Amino acid sequence: MQSRRTGRIDQASQTEPEHYDLVCIGFGPASLAIAIALHDSGIKRRVLYIERQRKFVWHAGMLLPHARMQISFLKDLATLRDPTSRFTFVNYLKSQDRLVAFTNLSTFLPLREEYNDYMTWCAGHFADNVQYGQETVSVSPEEDQRGPVRSWRVLSKDVATSETNVVTASHVILAVGGKPKLPPGLSSNISEPRIVHSSAYAREAPRLLKEENKAYNLAVIGGGQSAAEIFNDLQSRYPKSTITLYTAASALKPSDDSPFVNEVFNPERVDTFYNLPEQAQQKAILSDKATNYGVVRPELLDRLYETMYHQRLHQPNESKWQFRIEPWREIIGYDRDPDSRLRLRMKDSRYGELITTNMGFDLVFVGTGYERNAHEAILKPARDLLEEGKFFVERNYRLRFRDGAVADDCGLWLQGCCQDTHGLSDTLLSILAVRGGEMVDSIFPEQKQNRNSSSKL
Repeated sequence: MQSRRTGRIDQASQTEPEHYDLVCIGFGPASLAIAIALHDSGIKRRVLYIERQRKFVWHAGMLLPHARMQISFLKDLATLRDPTSRFTFVNYLKSQDRLVAFTNLSTFLPLREEYNDYMTWCAGHFADNVQYGQETVSVSPEEDQRGPVRSWRVLSKDVATSETNVVTASHVILAVGGKPKLPPGLSSNISEPRIVHSSAYAREAPRLLKEENKAYNLAVIGGGQSAAEIFNDLQSRYPKSTITLYTAASALKPSDDSPFVNEVFNPERVDTFYNLPEQAQQKAILSDKATNYGVVRPELLDRLYETMYHQRLHQPNESKWQFRIEPWREIIGYDRDPDSRLRLRMKDSRYGELITTNMGFDLVFVGTGYERNAHEAILKPARDLLEEGKFFVERNYRLRFRDGAVADDCGLWLQGCCQDTHGLSDTLLSILAVRGGEMVDSIFPEQKQNRNSSSKL
């Protein structure tokens, strides 16, 4: 893969922006898998990756001690596409002189911090092709063109200086990840310093709660893995604090990763799902949600229940417990107490009764997932080119345009926001390796090569 770092437009001389065959917006796992597939395929094209963060990091807010991955290490960035790639997790372990030690763990689930280090190691191989610290503002069709669109104008800005940068590209992949999602009653107050989304937990908790032995009053909102992990982690970080987890469900529920159910994430299932009628797609997502959404790994549930039981052993009155889980609680807003702490307003999701907590919380941690619609704002200047002005996505992840509006060898592509059309695996790591190869083949079909010629371990 060949690329040069782009220079910013000189407004005085009106220097032409640099042109790339492919620009990937966002350099997280999806774009990294594409970079690896390009490398392994031997395709020599000019490619640029634009990333808002200052360095590669994956879910930094939830890199907690002892937290493990929820997928097998074999579902890494390369193995399912090409087990002989130099970018497999096994080869990473070998390069770090930990392969034998890892096998002694007898696990398919690495620590999350180790998997982040694996992806950082992979990303380091492509550093010359990445512009870090750049936030993409918009993607628009190039102006003053006759006939169908053949190039896109990508505008970004430096997150530190706000200086703008423009490049052009024949193809643009948007893989920008999700935006923190808050309960409706809190969503208009995302800048409230006492409300912290799980995406910022590992950074903000020690910054805002500086005294480990202080008796804080803390709340956690959510019923999935992130909320449960935060609830568990807070207990060890701040052992004298009172911590309450609120969930709208009847109880914390286990994730289902049993082998038959887990086949929903097999690469070939994407074809099956994509060809289903829309109503059947929605039904399938609802049926399979217990694999990933609003659920918790069984071993963590056991650990939390043991904590609850230990409290019950010493104190039968649950209202006096230090660590509590409150089900049937839908958060609808908050007030402030005289000390400016937050008193949560909620609704009993069984009876509709309105409740306000008696005591204010020093911090409220929210683990309610992400919204995956950031591409819509970035692509607003190109929306008139889309079929019916909507974000219809082809099986190969290319956006569908009006007839004749965009040339066949030019396109906009989406990653990580196609769950409704491509199934639950779209937002997960499970088939990134295969998907990266599919994207490369779709964008550069004329240069498709036999993947058996990939680099060896």
